[in-house]
Amino acid sequence: MKKSFIQLHIAVFLAGFTGPLGRLIHLNEGLLVWYRLLITASTMWILFLFTKKLQSISWQDILKLSVVGLLSALHWVTFYGSIKQSNVSVALVCFSSVGFFTALFEPLIVRKKINRTELLLGILVIIGIYIIFHFDPKYKTGIILGVLCAILLAFSMIFLRGFIQKMNPETALTYQLSGAFVYLTLLMPLYLYYFPTDYLIPDIKDWVWLLILGWLCSVLAFQLTGHSLKRLTAFTVNLNFNLEPVYGILLAFILFGEGKELSGSFFIGLSFIALSLILHVIILLKQEKKLEHHAAH
Repeated sequence: MKKSFIQLHIAVFLAGFTGPLGRLIHLNEGLLVWYRLLITASTMWILFLFTKKLQSISWQDILKLSVVGLLSALHWVTFYGSIKQSNVSVALVCFSSVGFFTALFEPLIVRKKINRTELLLGILVIIGIYIIFHFDPKYKTGIILGVLCAILLAFSMIFLRGFIQKMNPETALTYQLSGAFVYLTLLMPLYLYYFPTDYLIPDIKDWVWLLILGWLCSVLAFQLTGHSLKRLTAFTVNLNFNLEPVYGILLAFILFGEGKELSGSFFIGLSFIALSLILHVIILLKQEKKLEHHAAH
């Protein structure tokens, strides 16, 4: 359990850079995600084939994982769309509502009882979001996209966990993100028709940011997350990912001076999100001690 938490926290730290990188990269959200998937999926195929970590799986599982990949691709597009329509801080704090939506949807999907503690902790995050942003009209589109991205991530993490229980994370993630790339490639002509842009090929600076995004914030972070999912629930992983906004927002303060745009209510709301994480970790550690006590007897 402790090793899983360490792996997850490193992944969360790396993921914290995705928001600021989304602002630094000048591509629109659709193309940004397409290039990210191109780099990530191709790297995974080369790396995991070379290290012989890819397992043979059925066509049914490949197809199902590709659909999970579509959810992931749409999650990324809405996430970066939220950044482009508002700012990094707005997108990341809305993203933190993923714990609330996981607590709602996971019991329905895996057919288990609703965990009231998880639901209450998720509501604590929602309260934090409400306090931080009084739904300023200028952030309306960014907030809608940010919450939608959290819903999509909640579904994709819940479904992905089911596959990681029966295959290694490298295999599940490679097919998931390959499916995401294929689906997004098919959707891209329609996307560019409605959201046209003249900037189709990244310049050298954007390629550097994209490689960092693809290799460190994607390949490495996803592997660590995948391994942690073997021991932790999707809700636990998503709730810990509430630290991603904390890291990302701090970086946004340093790089873009976004702190000047935010009032004291931002820090009050952020404390609610941090409190939900701390309480959840305490509860998990108590549960682990109980299990160890029962095992000893």
